[in-house]
Amino acid sequence: MASYDVIVIGAGPGGYVAAIRCAQLGLKTACVEGRDTLGGTCLNVGCIPSKALLHASHMLHEAEHNFAKMGLKGKSPSVDWPGMLAYKDDVIGQNTKGVEFLFKKNKIDWLKGWGSIPEAGKVKVGDEVHEAKNIIIASGSEAASLPGVEVDEKIVVTSTGALELPKVPKKLVVIGAGVIGLELGSVYARLGSEVTVIEYLDAVTPGMDAEVQKTVQRMLKKQGMSFIMGAAVQKTEATKTKAKVHYKLRKDDSEHVLDADVVLVATGRKPYTDGLGLEALGVEMSQRGQIKTDDHWQTNVKGIYAIGDAINGPMLAHKAEDEGMAAAEVIAGKAGHVNYGVIPGVIYTHPEVATVGKTEDQLKEEGRAYKVGKFSFMGNGRAKAVFAGDGFVKLLADKDTDRILGCHIIGPGAGDLIHEVCVAMEFGASAEDLAMTCHAHPTYSEAVREAALACGDGAIHS
Repeated sequence: MASYDVIVIGAGPGGYVAAIRCAQLGLKTACVEGRDTLGGTCLNVGCIPSKALLHASHMLHEAEHNFAKMGLKGKSPSVDWPGMLAYKDDVIGQNTKGVEFLFKKNKIDWLKGWGSIPEAGKVKVGDEVHEAKNIIIASGSEAASLPGVEVDEKIVVTSTGALELPKVPKKLVVIGAGVIGLELGSVYARLGSEVTVIEYLDAVTPGMDAEVQKTVQRMLKKQGMSFIMGAAVQKTEATKTKAKVHYKLRKDDSEHVLDADVVLVATGRKPYTDGLGLEALGVEMSQRGQIKTDDHWQTNVKGIYAIGDAINGPMLAHKAEDEGMAAAEVIAGKAGHVNYGVIPGVIYTHPEVATVGKTEDQLKEEGRAYKVGKFSFMGNGRAKAVFAGDGFVKLLADKDTDRILGCHIIGPGAGDLIHEVCVAMEFGASAEDLAMTCHAHPTYSEAVREAALACGDGAIHS
């Protein structure tokens, strides 16, 4: 029986980061993972492979629509779908092997198999039981479906199946207009699929800034995606080659049917805790199936911690990573900390969408006096030069103190631009602090500075 200071269950972004941080802090660490490769959903069937396909399909879009404008003449490339999938698989391999290297470098034992916790202080993997002074559950999440919608990962697929379809479908129906649905929907739209998104609510990307919601939907429509809003999917019927999607419009209860070659179910994710033995241990769970933890990521059972998608909060890889590092530091006797007010969210469509902090609606609900600084990318020289003038930066600041409360960006490189605002918010900066900071020209980041200037006397280029 091997004995460890910490055993982490799950090697996704939360789990492998927690394991590395534990090892760095001098704790003897092992990580349990049942997949053949490390990295969890994110690296294997989520964030990383979807970014590869988004990049490849965006390159195709540029060749078809913008190359000629730049004086690049020639026949547009045709899509070699098996070749594109091979590129995606190579990207996955590079990343998962990278995590394996980090485990070896930090002397972390990979316990191959699926883990359970027979009692506090013990982790069972296969037939072997290992001792651990501390256990971190980082078991992640799985795709959630709807009643009447049966996933077979061939015709009715989750994001996992959507990343390995045998061919590009002629008609793709996406159920759910959240991040996953819009990203993968946009991939297939660029590759020539007729994409229809069905959403229960009246706006895409639930929880985001209302102006961003309207703008991103308008831009994706322009790119050829169709939207049916305020519609409740009743059921799907799949044959070997086709599917029918039955839905009801909320406004008048009228019933409709859509034909599809493939249906992507993108209705969110739910914590994956099956087989861990938490019920027998008496670990407290929420009604939504999440593991309950205290302010130090510890469950009600001493020595058992939980992080990432398995607990409360946004299901984001970087949130799980932060919690993984914080839990490791708590176990090592340090003060682990996560600032939940500064966790960015990004949608990797084109243009990208990025957001951090409060939305206008949230500030109105709180009754907080605020001001808005807004700047359009049409006024940004670099964006205009690369046909990326759509979108804007919107900065929200406290009306009296000028402290930055949130930022919402739709435009080129938004997922990278958001981080100067994250750093500013972490330091409690004002919009004026950001506005007074010299930004290189010509860069997309100047649009962020201009939005900060617009919180004061006004932007220069608008």
